[in-house]
This record gives sequence, structure tokens and C-alpha cells, in this order.
Amino acid sequence: MNQRAIDLSLSVLAAVIGVALSWPFWRDFGYWPVSRVAWYVYFGLGFVLSVYVFYVFLGALHTLFAHDAQGRAGGGKENAP
Repeated sequence: MNQRAIDLSLSVLAAVIGVALSWPFWRDFGYWPVSRVAWYVYFGLGFVLSVYVFYVFLGALHTLFAHDAQGRAGGGKENAP
């Protein structure tokens, strides 16, 4: 598996956990709106947005670690006092 597929899988898993933790079942369905369709759309869009946010965060994290590794391989001149 390449890195992008792993990142996407982790993003989907994190989003599923987030939706499961916020589902109204855990609150005795006390927060259901009048229209359940609106609630499903709300959770669907939130799920897609959270997958995107997690995916972008993991990409930024990879870039951060790559820059740190390049800095260390370069002798650490930029970290010298």
C-alpha cells in the first residue's frame, strides 16, 4: 500500500470514529431535528469534511517530518546557536 492509501484509510477511520461518538443514539435521540433527512445530510457532509481535514493534516505532518529529516541530514546548521 502506498502512503496516500494509508493516509486515506486512517482519515476515513478517524472520521467514522468521530461520527460514531457524536451520533444521537448516545444521547437517547434527544437532538434529532424535525427532519431526519436534514440530520443525515448534516452528518454526511460532516463526515466528508472530516475525512478531508484528517487527510490534509496527515499530509502536512509528513511534510513536517520530511523537512525535519532534511535539516538533520544537512548537519543541523540552521539549529546552531
